[in-house]
Amino acid sequence: MTMAKPAALSALRLAPVLGALAMIGPFSIDTIFPAFPRIGAQFGADKLAMQQTISAYLFAYALMSIAHGPLSDALGRRRVILAGLAMFGLASVGCALSTSLPMLLAFRVLQGLSAGVGLIVGRAVIRDVLHGHDAQRLMSQVSMIFGIAPAIAPLVGAWLLGWSRWPAIFWFLAVFALVLSAAVVWRLPETHPIESRQPLRVAPMVRGYWAMLRDPPFLRLALAGSLNFAALFLYIASAPALVLDHLRLGQNGFGWFFIPMIGGMMLGAFVSGRLAGRMDGTAQIRIGFACCIAAALLNAAYHYAVVVPAVLPTVLPVALNSFGIALVFPILTLAILDMFPAVRGAASSMQAFIGLLANALVAGLVSPWLSGDLFHLALAAGLLSVLAWLFWRWEYHRRSRPPRTPQDADEARALEPTNP
Repeated sequence: MTMAKPAALSALRLAPVLGALAMIGPFSIDTIFPAFPRIGAQFGADKLAMQQTISAYLFAYALMSIAHGPLSDALGRRRVILAGLAMFGLASVGCALSTSLPMLLAFRVLQGLSAGVGLIVGRAVIRDVLHGHDAQRLMSQVSMIFGIAPAIAPLVGAWLLGWSRWPAIFWFLAVFALVLSAAVVWRLPETHPIESRQPLRVAPMVRGYWAMLRDPPFLRLALAGSLNFAALFLYIASAPALVLDHLRLGQNGFGWFFIPMIGGMMLGAFVSGRLAGRMDGTAQIRIGFACCIAAALLNAAYHYAVVVPAVLPTVLPVALNSFGIALVFPILTLAILDMFPAVRGAASSMQAFIGLLANALVAGLVSPWLSGDLFHLALAAGLLSVLAWLFWRWEYHRRSRPPRTPQDADEARALEPTNP
């Protein structure tokens, strides 16, 4: 295959494909939310058991995320993406044909093992071909496209339920994977040349991951991004309880929650792209974290004061939270990828692993525990955002000090393009 030169790859060409690939994860989670009552009724599963269809998927997603990046570093980006899409399509067919909850959970695990390939490898593709503010702009454009998925996924799920039974949702996901495969073949060239590839050996890979986990700057930035998004994911995982039980909007009412939330994320991604090269990255991150913490305070105050929540006062602070996350995320992600330029795929994998593990814990433990009380849910989201901000402040103050060793100076130079 002809290797594409980075200069030949425009954001206009890459953004739609990479954004669509990143949609797989949200579609895998959010399209089935309206079907929870029907699946639970057919398989005799309560709400807690149905929640495990999310947590099982996420734990598998997190586990496999540590392999997607190294595989793409060794075999090439495009080949790994296509293999992951094929596996996801087959797993979706298995979900559609499931006749029991354990069978459904098994195929959800297979979905999780493959669904992250587009998002994780796609980040490495961005950093393969662009640098500095151009990379931030493309990352923001991808985030805008990706942001559409959680808004329309539950609407698609509800529409499919109105037209057919719940297996139609998984047939739709299988077709989606097939369409994405065609788009990758047609529009996404290989961006990781053979001479730059790293041999796929387990022992060096484990040592590399261990080195990342022992690297304090990497951990601080990865935790800052992961915990900040986990605050929003707490609401996403709690969407069935929020929409069906608290707001009493019915299976067609998920748009009332997801559309404002994703609108905030898309607006934040647009603003981040416009600010690239115009505003210092540190100032942008400060504004983003301020929005996230303010959103949690507003939500907590409102749900402390009222007994029966209204729709707009409940969802608008969540939209503000997603706006702040979209300001913070591109800069932190690019900074992490620049820490390990020889193995960007592996760095993207480890960042995703940390974030997905946090999301899986939120979906499997925190959401079932707190989703019955929206005040406590808001407090937990606020705590996650504050912890994320503290990790970022820790790293920011460390980097603001004059370098004391040659290694500190090298780290500072590596992070100059994103300046978080």
